[in-house]
Amino acid sequence: MFDFSCFLTDTYAIALTSALLLALLYLCLYYGLYHMRVGRHHPAPSPDAPADSALPPISVVLTAMNDSAWLKENLVYLLEQDYPDFEIVVVDYISQDDTQFVLKLLSDYYPNLKIVSFKGDQTLKEDVNLFQGKKYPLSIGIKCAKNDILLLADPDCIPQNPHWLHGMVEGYQKTGTQIVAGYCGITRTKTPLGWLQQYDNLAYSAHYLGSILLGHPYTASGRNLSYRRSFFFQQGGFISHYDVADGADDLFVYQNARKDNIAISIEPQACLAADPYRTFGQWHESRRRRVATRNRHSLASRLAEQLPTLANLLFYAAATLLLLQACLPWPVVAILVALKWAWQIICFSRLTRRFHGGWIHWAAPLMEIYFIIANTILLLLPLRNNKRFK
Repeated sequence: MFDFSCFLTDTYAIALTSALLLALLYLCLYYGLYHMRVGRHHPAPSPDAPADSALPPISVVLTAMNDSAWLKENLVYLLEQDYPDFEIVVVDYISQDDTQFVLKLLSDYYPNLKIVSFKGDQTLKEDVNLFQGKKYPLSIGIKCAKNDILLLADPDCIPQNPHWLHGMVEGYQKTGTQIVAGYCGITRTKTPLGWLQQYDNLAYSAHYLGSILLGHPYTASGRNLSYRRSFFFQQGGFISHYDVADGADDLFVYQNARKDNIAISIEPQACLAADPYRTFGQWHESRRRRVATRNRHSLASRLAEQLPTLANLLFYAAATLLLLQACLPWPVVAILVALKWAWQIICFSRLTRRFHGGWIHWAAPLMEIYFIIANTILLLLPLRNNKRFK
């Protein structure tokens, strides 16, 4: 029999056990409300699909800087989407590689490709971009787009099928929708770095998509994002945060998304995918950029985003101290940890099933422990605000 007599007099044991149970309860709710909810999400049944003639025209906007390799490989998949009326607007921002030649060659075959070049145009020079990052060239691309519904992606993203435009435009079925958040996955690989990126992308996507479903939107991924051109200009575009390099997606959604004007579209035909970064340094820099604008968020928003990490820290710290101090029989602690891991794997498996993540849910508890440490370090390190494009 287990001995629980210490709880009659030992306030230290009571506090640690209470912390362990509270953290466990929160994490179980979190996995269910975010991982499970996003994995099981299906849009409300819609009426009969509209005829092609009734579908709204779309402008896909890409910004490219020295991305000739990606454009050569991926742009044709965008240009050959099965959709009646769309254009691809590519902003070539002072590229020094073969980007302009790749675009010119493709434009000879695809009349729906519109090229906006900063090279050779006296009105669009590098020194015009007094602001940082890609917000200025992206704004130029949006201004040059002719259609009201915009889709944003990156040159390294590739649609999973020829119906991406159909899938994303379905997010506008609800009246009043101005923003549609999508999902961009990471191509599966057989390397540890690729596995880490897969897990990180799934967990991060589940958090922002789940927040939208719960009515508290705070960010989205610019790798698969849509909003109305008219809404973009009504809200002042990126003017309020032109002074920071990042946040073309994060800060725009944070400042302008409300529970009644944003929707998600994560059906298989609406998803994109991108290859994982090849080096840890490239991936680390992308993760730093992801949190670089969080100081522009409210304290409540930042705290809500960090609560899962804090709860995990509390859970594992309390479990470790209970074991070291022998305050609670080790089989009881082991059962509680096993229950957490089992529920986490079950909920995360819904994500991997929906987004074709393979076996990664089986490693979710171990991956999570790694990211508890990695994310804590990431938040403690000073963030650079360099003038960068990507």
